[in-house]
Amino acid sequence: MRRVLVTIVRGVLLVYLGLCGVLFVFQRSFIYFPQPLCGDHQGTMISLPVQTERVLVCTRPREGSRALIYFGGNAEDVSLNMQPFSAGIPDRALYLLNYRGYGGSSGKPSQSALFEDGLALFDEVHLKYPDVEVVGRSLGSGVAVYLASSRPVARLVLITPYNSIQELAARQFPYLPVGWLLFDKYESWRFAPYVNAPTLIIAADHDEVVPRASTELLRSHFKNGLASMVVLAGTGHNTISDSPEYVPLLKGLPSSIHSR
Repeated sequence: MRRVLVTIVRGVLLVYLGLCGVLFVFQRSFIYFPQPLCGDHQGTMISLPVQTERVLVCTRPREGSRALIYFGGNAEDVSLNMQPFSAGIPDRALYLLNYRGYGGSSGKPSQSALFEDGLALFDEVHLKYPDVEVVGRSLGSGVAVYLASSRPVARLVLITPYNSIQELAARQFPYLPVGWLLFDKYESWRFAPYVNAPTLIIAADHDEVVPRASTELLRSHFKNGLASMVVLAGTGHNTISDSPEYVPLLKGLPSSIHSR
């Protein structure tokens, strides 16, 4: 009997270690889903050199002092936002970043790469536009918070943001030591206290990816009174941009929804 129990324990341990190994080796394929560039995108595509890579940025230049930088989700072709953003935010230059490996950008995505590219894009845009608003959606909210913690961002907007990706992964894999295994933790809570820009958090009413508790926890890490939050009724994680309130909120227009 003892030998049977030892064999069972060894088998369970091997399966457990195998699962840990799969998560460790393939973890970035669970986080990033690079999308090709849409063939009929609007806007002008520019190439931004960052170290040895070149990332593509979909742009709509404008005269004046104001610009908006957008960081998208983990499976998003950001160029598809150019038409609604151009129509709804006509008074700002637009810069939509294709992450490394996305939309024709070279390289492979990782937390350090996305952070580096975000800083490089902001520094380039800020040379021409002193008033730069930064918007991050889902995965991009982690890039946006990091950027706003170290650059003079005029306004920060976070759409369906998380407290950390490590926290979300722990919910998905509750029996695995994800804290030890993950390379890209996107711990937005670490950077939120250093943000000085007025911040708007836009949450989905029925977010099936990021729990409301995670979003609320992130908000609690910002300086007192700096971050407000609105919840768009009837929306999910991937449908939040369908709300008629969505683009006006990005523009900074007063919303019919009470901020809290």
